[in-house]
Amino acid sequence: MNALFVANKPIGISSNFFLSRLKRKYGVKKAGFSGTLDPFASGSLIIAFGDYTKFFRFLDKTPKIYKATLWLGAKSKSLDNENIQSIKNISLFDKSTIDRIVKNLQGELTYTPPKFSAKKINGKRAYEMARNDEEFELKECKMNIYESKIINYSHPFLTILLSVSEGAYIRSYAELFSKKLGCDITLSALNRVSEGKFKYEDEEFLNPFEYLNLKENFYLGDLDDVILGKKLNFKNFKFLNDGEYLLNLGEFYSIVQIENNQVKYLWNRIKI
Repeated sequence: MNALFVANKPIGISSNFFLSRLKRKYGVKKAGFSGTLDPFASGSLIIAFGDYTKFFRFLDKTPKIYKATLWLGAKSKSLDNENIQSIKNISLFDKSTIDRIVKNLQGELTYTPPKFSAKKINGKRAYEMARNDEEFELKECKMNIYESKIINYSHPFLTILLSVSEGAYIRSYAELFSKKLGCDITLSALNRVSEGKFKYEDEEFLNPFEYLNLKENFYLGDLDDVILGKKLNFKNFKFLNDGEYLLNLGEFYSIVQIENNQVKYLWNRIKI
């Protein structure tokens, strides 16, 4: 069974556990997801079954839209609501102060990923090392905040709608916010609204070829050579520039890469 759709991951379970539920629901063995959501987070999770799991690297998932609720005055080791260390009652902030910080935290931001993250250090996940109280440092990264908008400020909870680049950590955004506001902040809730054109619509199956971030090319030679996976001459393509291309063969699709006058199959005979 080949399928591509968006599921709505609930709060309180891992993305892997949620995937296992979907595999049982649809009776499939081969399945995967793109864009891990932490257990405390909810929202859109791109799911693929069968051969369509090969498409993740070709999907355009930017911008990512999140609805994040910041808990002002709360301190957490993991910057979310799972490892709360302390909660302080702090005074209400001026709306103008909040507005100024939201506007300031836009564009390209430099940040250090949270230690409770899936980043790898010498082959080990950072969150595993953090849980074992191991000492380590993570390298600085960059993320883009394309747009940000305050949805609600009901002290001490501030909800913001964020449009961000792929690879952005919203928990790190909350940490940057806390430094500018001058108080501890953690995320009390996080919901991913969408990734690029992907948003939850009752697990409706999608045509993946409408979402691939690939230019369509045309093989002007014998199409049977493509179907049989034979070596292809790059001069027989309509577009000869280096790049990754989608070939529509009617009943099948292929993805090829042209580089230095050579043609390489990335995936071949993908059935619709």
